[in-house]
Amino acid sequence: QMRFEESGGMLMRSGGSLTLSCRASSSFFSIFAFSWYRQVPGKQRDPVATIYRGDTTKYSEAVKGRFTISRDHAKNMVYLQMNDLKPEDTAVYFCNRPNTPDDGNWGRGTRVTVFP
Repeated sequence: QMRFEESGGMLMRSGGSLTLSCRASSSFFSIFAFSWYRQVPGKQRDPVATIYRGDTTKYSEAVKGRFTISRDHAKNMVYLQMNDLKPEDTAVYFCNRPNTPDDGNWGRGTRVTVFP
């Protein structure tokens, strides 16, 4: 079963930049798509960025133009570069396969807090 370990979240000032990292345990990393999700208390976990096999990408409207997803095939790592952070980006961020259900195998996530 694939496991994910997210890191890099921290307290940030609005307008700042931050890169999140995710280590995925898989022998077939390069053939899989991966997504970054975020969740705020009381709300569902929503995808914000996806990177597909071949490294094409897709973003939610809320982060398009500000966030960039990438990956390092040699290190089994997925990254989320976050620029021009806004208070509404405050959430716990997770990585996983696309369309993973809530009862799927999730990591602990990493918390990002953005203050004005």
